[in-house]
Amino acid sequence: MEAEKKYCATASLGTNPLAMNGMVTTPHHLATQTGLAILRKGGNAVDAAVASAAALAVVYPQMCTPGGDSFWLIGNGRTGEVKALNASGRAGRKASIDFYRSQGLAKIPPHGWLAANTVPGAVSGWDEAHRFSRDVLGSKISWAELLDDAIAYAQEGCPVSTSLARWTAIDTDPDDIEYRCLQRFPEFSRIFLKKGGPLSVGDILRQPDLARTLSLIAEHGAREFYEGSIARAIADDMEKNSGLLSLEDFARHKADWQEPISVEYRGLQAYNCPPNSQGMAALEILNILNNFDVQSMGEGTADYYHAIIEATKEAFLDRDAYLTDPDFSNIPLDRLLSKEHGRAQAARIDMARASGPKPLLEPKGDTIWLGTADRDGNCVSLIQSIFHDFGSGIVPGGTGVLLQNRGSYFSLDPKHVNCLMPGKRTFHTLTPAMLFKDGRPWLIYGSMGGEGQPQTQAALVTRIVDFGMTPQEAIAAPRWLYGRSWGAPSNDVKIEGRVPASVAEELARRGHPVKIVDDYIDIMGHAGAILLHENGVMQGGTDPRSDGLAAGW
Repeated sequence: MEAEKKYCATASLGTNPLAMNGMVTTPHHLATQTGLAILRKGGNAVDAAVASAAALAVVYPQMCTPGGDSFWLIGNGRTGEVKALNASGRAGRKASIDFYRSQGLAKIPPHGWLAANTVPGAVSGWDEAHRFSRDVLGSKISWAELLDDAIAYAQEGCPVSTSLARWTAIDTDPDDIEYRCLQRFPEFSRIFLKKGGPLSVGDILRQPDLARTLSLIAEHGAREFYEGSIARAIADDMEKNSGLLSLEDFARHKADWQEPISVEYRGLQAYNCPPNSQGMAALEILNILNNFDVQSMGEGTADYYHAIIEATKEAFLDRDAYLTDPDFSNIPLDRLLSKEHGRAQAARIDMARASGPKPLLEPKGDTIWLGTADRDGNCVSLIQSIFHDFGSGIVPGGTGVLLQNRGSYFSLDPKHVNCLMPGKRTFHTLTPAMLFKDGRPWLIYGSMGGEGQPQTQAALVTRIVDFGMTPQEAIAAPRWLYGRSWGAPSNDVKIEGRVPASVAEELARRGHPVKIVDDYIDIMGHAGAILLHENGVMQGGTDPRSDGLAAGW
């Protein structure tokens, strides 16, 4: 077993907040307080989610910005209905395999203007969610109010958090040209570095250009970002630097309301977002685990880890074979999420031995997850992302908008299911989740962390449903990661050092390539959850690996 010691957060187990009027959990304490303030003003869970997401786009730029994408699950407390909102962007009209090959490229670069080849969808998600809150839930909170805190944090500044300082240092590594060294982009360097070096914890990050952009969005609405002065500024910067996004690409963008996908787990209904989200993989893992007596294995045993890791491998084989934009390819979801398919997958799992080598899993980035709930039973599970930490590294001059590099995950192989095509949405790791009990929301949960998202969701569900843990206990418990969140492709199994040595040794004996990593390490992702009890009490949890806070009133 090989040891790995890096990207580790200082951790505490966190609190176990309980409330009756509302609950917010995010990976940054300031964003949580923003959402809670909206609830106290009479806003609902959707309002709180929009405001928290906007605040995170300012105070947590290493993970999300207005230049990224988002996926939403929204539970309606009155009707019991759950809706999915896909606010991910499509590739620009000029983004084609032939173009990249004409540049001598075998794959899309992870950073730079050619990495920013999909329209950012996050702002359209805020807008659609706000309209839903106003028109369906009857909110009186205005659009501008939802952006107040985000604008203030951008204009007046916010203290640099532990995570932001850590990732600024990592991403300005001069020896890592392919994945890091973002100081080579002048606007990134001007905004996120001080005297050419990384920010430190407690420094004040001010983003006046972003404050102006958010103020324009607050005053004129989201279409200012897609059809007005902001879109023009981004498109002009793209043209000047041989980028691939045009004003027409921005004007064509829209977020889409969708029906969520679901499977049954232990008498509960698990929901996630449909493709191009990898929600299908998260649900397949639960569908497979339905065929095992997880409770009898014992939480944290070698059997427990082995079963979920092997179920993950099965789910990822399907995901990587089929997942892309469903407008461009048929994805047989009914079969993949059927009980019959889950039984067949489970039958292939040998509890005594790890399955053989699988295709290497590419690093698939990171994100933020946040959850909100209100006293009327409305709830939100939301993921917002710029793909790699700090996305493409590109900030179009004068906008303050750090653009995502989500489109760098497209393949340049025309035979690949996720091959690049103009107007296409790429395979997305973003997977917000909910569990319903007796037709009502019961558990709101999710995590950032690329490959780790479906695995961490499985950990949370099994620990809370099968073993009766509280959300905070389930989040803070030791975690594992099959594959990779950041860095080079890999298929090893990273396990936090808190896992007993006997368990790690048994997993290695069964054939898992075990790598011991630090406790509460960042690569495990930042999870969160809200449990909605039948008596109206809400119980939140946040990840000690993050800078987060779960709080209610």
